[in-house]
Amino acid sequence: MYKYMKTLTYPVNIKKKNLKMAKYMYTQLGGPNSELSAALRYFSQKFSMPDEKGKALLNDIATEELKHTIYK
Repeated sequence: MYKYMKTLTYPVNIKKKNLKMAKYMYTQLGGPNSELSAALRYFSQKFSMPDEKGKALLNDIATEELKHTIYK
């Protein structure tokens, strides 16, 4: 389902610092209410579900949250 590739999706060429963009990226990826935090919460809750439908639903939601972090 997941494929790890150690390459960047887009080439990165940083010419100067942009603190507004850094703050935005932190809130999306690293903050307590970020998409990544939500995805990890859904993944961890999946293991406490008693039925397979609930596990599958939480897995799908977590995968969608991960897509939000990548394609924002």
